[in-house]
Amino acid sequence: MKIALPDLISNSYFPAAAAVELGAFKAEGLDMTLELIYPVDACYRALKDGKVDFVAGSAHSVLAAFPEWQGAKLLCAQSQGMYWFLVLHKEFGAKRGDLAAVKGRTIGAAPWVDIGLKRMLIAGGIDLERDKVTVMPVPGFGGGSISFGVTAARAMIERKIDGFWANGMGAEVAITSGHGTLVADVRRGDGPKEAFNYTQPTIATTEAMIERSPDTCAAVIRAITRTQRLLKADVNRATEVGKKLFPEQEAGLIAQVVARDFPFYDARITPAFVAGMNKFARDCGVLKGDPGYEQVVATRFKDLWA
Repeated sequence: MKIALPDLISNSYFPAAAAVELGAFKAEGLDMTLELIYPVDACYRALKDGKVDFVAGSAHSVLAAFPEWQGAKLLCAQSQGMYWFLVLHKEFGAKRGDLAAVKGRTIGAAPWVDIGLKRMLIAGGIDLERDKVTVMPVPGFGGGSISFGVTAARAMIERKIDGFWANGMGAEVAITSGHGTLVADVRRGDGPKEAFNYTQPTIATTEAMIERSPDTCAAVIRAITRTQRLLKADVNRATEVGKKLFPEQEAGLIAQVVARDFPFYDARITPAFVAGMNKFARDCGVLKGDPGYEQVVATRFKDLWA
């Protein structure tokens, strides 16, 4: 079986990647392999086309291939909250939490990730056109085996962009290099409070898979929660995974990045999250209706989240 993810050298979908490398899927009787597909909307199209069986990606991006949540559901969360970081080059002297620092700047962001940034800025009082904020793809990034976040950090360091909105690994590379300043980390209170529930990293599959093989879906959830526990018990296991999958620099950073995520390692998908995500998706124009909790989430498996 295949589980797709849009970024590999990252903490965002690390529970899914670690579940493969640490044998959690195998322990559940599943022969699971990682499939790197960029951008995230392409992951969900691959799911719809039957090319992969599961997707480890951003929850709201399911709508890219399954309009109005028809045909797919979320199985569990990999962690809680919108998980990307806004980083600007240090030359701008930006302060933590000051969204106005983006005025006149060019910010790199991936497709479907960018709408989270734009909506957060709008909710924070920024008018993208009036304030001359440009949100654009990261120059030179075309997917493949390269990490989006790390590529974004390097593009900012090389002054191809003024900043970026990407994963914690990209933020860590930019900040520890001395070139980046953290402006917003939504999960830790920066920006509008509502932004926390815009999206979160989840595991999704098709309704057909749930009906055809509920035992397999249950095994996937158990593998993710097992991996969350393994990492919390010994964060050095993250380095073990990093050495298998990442370049040397990022392998050396992953444990500290993952450790900071531990407070958010919770497999639950709450009604409050779904309501917040639905509102966000409607505000962004990617959802028209108001699908119910059970239409979005495979609630039959909720007892496994614990």
